Amino acid sequence: MTVPARHASPLSVLMCRPTHFEVTYSINPWMDPDAPCDTARAIAQWDALVATYRSLGFSVSFIEPEPGLPDMVFAANGGLVVGGLAYTASFRHEQRQPEAAAYARWFASAGLEVAEAASVNEGEGDFLVVGDTILAGTGFRSTPGSHDELSELVDLEVLPLTLVREDYYHLDTALAVLDARPGREQIAFLPSAFDEAGLAELRRRYPDAIEVSEEDAAVFGLNAVSDGLHVVTAAQATRFHAQLAAQGFVPVGVDLSELRLAGGGVKCCTLEVRPARAAREAVA
Repeated sequence: MTVPARHASPLSVLMCRPTHFEVTYSINPWMDPDAPCDTARAIAQWDALVATYRSLGFSVSFIEPEPGLPDMVFAANGGLVVGGLAYTASFRHEQRQPEAAAYARWFASAGLEVAEAASVNEGEGDFLVVGDTILAGTGFRSTPGSHDELSELVDLEVLPLTLVREDYYHLDTALAVLDARPGREQIAFLPSAFDEAGLAELRRRYPDAIEVSEEDAAVFGLNAVSDGLHVVTAAQATRFHAQLAAQGFVPVGVDLSELRLAGGGVKCCTLEVRPARAAREAVA
């Protein structure tokens, strides 16, 4: 296999410091309120992720964490920003519902056009942009109605994908976008997380995709962020690192094991703030 040339395009991202992080309830299989949780360690690991992004030339913005919202650190769930439009989240579980308004306020303050969601969706947890397509997860959190709603707002194909495993309840835990550029699309995914139709469609569209092992997915290796060259992912996902290197990517391992106690990793902590298409193409 000829390894294509990879190109880094530094991202603009939004993050939220885990000041109030703890596990006090359970809304996914990873969360155990009875297990020990170290907020200080979570903050230190998150700080290391921010430093990693800055070392790669990313532009990092921050939203103020709010007391009583321990999962607000998972900024990816706060909405979807594409082409200067911010489609807000509408969380399934009541514990997280107040986060949506906080993120909507940030979007408005950043000068983005804000589209308020009427259907349940959890932002980039279930919406991943690759090329001219938004891969749209459903099955546990975001509803098919949100796919229809999003289709009316953006000039991109919205492709539904049904998740079938509760431990991979968001699309971004089971699939990573490695190169989002139109015509050079590349992804990685966990086959067992999808229904038969979705798996067949992923393999048809992305024949060179990396299919990741159960072991690497279980340490949230697929909950990753890529600038097209560097793939920031779980330090523990070593087989995935080798697969990435074989396809010309540069794996960058970080340890977010404390945040994984709440079912989150690199991508969960990271909301991409995408410019309009013309500006993105000028950078690329």
